[in-house]
Amino acid sequence: MLDTTYNVETPEGIDLRARAAGPVPRILAFAVDLFYRTLILAGLGIALAFADTAGIGIWLVCSFLLEWFYPVFFEVLRGGQTPGKKAFGLIVVNDNLTPISWGTSIVRNLLRFADFLPFAYATGVIAMTIGRHFQRLGDLAAGTLVVYREEDKAPIALPDSSPVPPPRNLKQQDQRALVSLLERHNDLSEARQQELANLLEPITHKRDGAALGYLRSVGSWLLGGRG
Repeated sequence: MLDTTYNVETPEGIDLRARAAGPVPRILAFAVDLFYRTLILAGLGIALAFADTAGIGIWLVCSFLLEWFYPVFFEVLRGGQTPGKKAFGLIVVNDNLTPISWGTSIVRNLLRFADFLPFAYATGVIAMTIGRHFQRLGDLAAGTLVVYREEDKAPIALPDSSPVPPPRNLKQQDQRALVSLLERHNDLSEARQQELANLLEPITHKRDGAALGYLRSVGSWLLGGRG
């Protein structure tokens, strides 16, 4: 099955997950950035039209800087996003999902000339298409990849309850189910929540409203409440 999920386990044992971006959104993001660079160069060309040879020299220098360091500037100083990538919710990161650095960004962008060969970034598109994580040659050399930026989720409003430590015989799978119940309390009716709470009666020795109130307190403790 096609799976665009990219998983990394940190030395601390924490699992990180991201969705790798495919060729189509990356090409569209590149087109947006190319449009912006073209507008800037066109504006410079008009402004320097009366500077004769010096104007041509300045325009060529600016053209070089825009071509090779425009993406580096945004990737390092703007959270891994050029304007084009930001428009499509993409972000450049290291392959361990940490923020990209100056050296890494320079390597991946200078190697765009290899991805361009033989014309129109054909090699880069082929590399992204056949690669598992859609990395072009510059990404492979620099150890980077382009993923979708996850939007920050609004904190879930939890029911007001005093934290209570869970019973010792509460299994890990039951703890996960309990936390899920607590997080979904706005989506479930009170009767349905009590019905689910009654499933743990052999552990809690409580039923209905008393069972639900107790589980809410335990769930609050599991989510970090220690009051």
